[in-house]
Amino acid sequence: MATYIRVARTTELPSGQGKLVEAGGRKTALFNVEGSFYAIDDTCTHRGGPLSEGGLQGNEVTCPWHGAVFDVTTGNVLGPPAPLGVTSYLVRVQGDDVEVEI
Repeated sequence: MATYIRVARTTELPSGQGKLVEAGGRKTALFNVEGSFYAIDDTCTHRGGPLSEGGLQGNEVTCPWHGAVFDVTTGNVLGPPAPLGVTSYLVRVQGDDVEVEI
C-alpha cells in the first residue's frame, strides 16, 4: 500500500525551482514546474552530484557538477555524461502540503 510523506508546503518552492527534501530516509529532489510538483532521486548517476541544486529549465534539470540533464517528470537522462536515469516518485498536493509516495 502506498504511503505518502509530507515533504514541503507549496509556498516553500517557487515555480522553476528545486529543493532537497527527505522522504522515507531518501534524499529526494523536489521540483516545481509551473505549479506541478515532481520528485526524483537527488543523486546524479554520473558522479553523485546534487540534482536539487541544479538549474531547472522547463522540466529539465542540469546537474551542477558535470552538466548531465534529466527530465524531472520521469527521471530519464536526457544528456551526458550520466549513463542512467534516476528514480522518479509520485507526488500529490493536499491543500498546501506537498507529499511524496514512498
